[in-house]
Amino acid sequence: MATALITHGECLLHDMGAYHPERPARIRAIEDQLIASGLMQHLVHVEAPLARREQLERVHAPRYITALEEHAPRSGLVHLDPDTAMNPHSLNAALRAAGAAVLATDMVIDGKVETAFCNTRPPGHHAERARAMGFCLFNNVAIGAAHALERHGLERVAIVDFDVHHGNGTEEIFRDDPRVMMVSTFQHPFYPYSGVEGRSGRMVNIPLPAYSAGGEFRAAVEEHWLPALEEFRPQMLFVSAGFDAHRDDDMAMLGLVESDYTWVTQRIKAVAEKFAGGRVISALEGGYELHALGRSAVCHIKALSGL
Repeated sequence: MATALITHGECLLHDMGAYHPERPARIRAIEDQLIASGLMQHLVHVEAPLARREQLERVHAPRYITALEEHAPRSGLVHLDPDTAMNPHSLNAALRAAGAAVLATDMVIDGKVETAFCNTRPPGHHAERARAMGFCLFNNVAIGAAHALERHGLERVAIVDFDVHHGNGTEEIFRDDPRVMMVSTFQHPFYPYSGVEGRSGRMVNIPLPAYSAGGEFRAAVEEHWLPALEEFRPQMLFVSAGFDAHRDDDMAMLGLVESDYTWVTQRIKAVAEKFAGGRVISALEGGYELHALGRSAVCHIKALSGL
């Protein structure tokens, strides 16, 4: 079955300043590598819709959504924290990114495609129930997972996060929800300095010290993620796909390479094929060295598609 590539032009208009690492060129870097690899023509291309308020409210506080709407500027930039800002296009870009996760969930569960990759921004896994942070406004993967649970009636979903930063927002949203398992690796100690306390059988967060490379990452997956997922038996998997643990990305200090992203995606796919009918949805999180980002994302999407 096919893999969907979901994106929207409005995601290119969100811009937090000329020197901000989370920049529009990230989407283009992935698209350019998809074209160069020949993979682009084999994907199902879909435009992301705007997420609806009721979809956002499954994971975000209504007052927080209203505050973002009220803070959206007509010109210039409004800073929500030192790292996170909105320009006049940011709110719609964030709604498209969240809407992409919802549409991907519908398409996969309805059998239109087997897997999907959301090439959207802003990213989402740092966004908490009532707080924007770490470049994130809405928690896109959490919104997709909640849609699978509430709209489609799934009983168990898993979220896999291999971004170099801990997905604190995802954990905060689902910490007490027995229907959701989160497995993650991240550099520690490192922003947002979370993920090492309150771990449980459903919050399988594995910190990696600086300068860890593929061997340490693969061991964490084999020894911790896969047994937990095997026991949980998820009916659908969501991926917070951050590529900033790549050795060429100077935003952090881990040493993954393209083959590691292929390998972990194949492991995720194997779990999905065993328990979830192959259903996997992936959404872009971090990744700031453009060449490494493009190459890594293509390896991930190629493994998702099975091509």
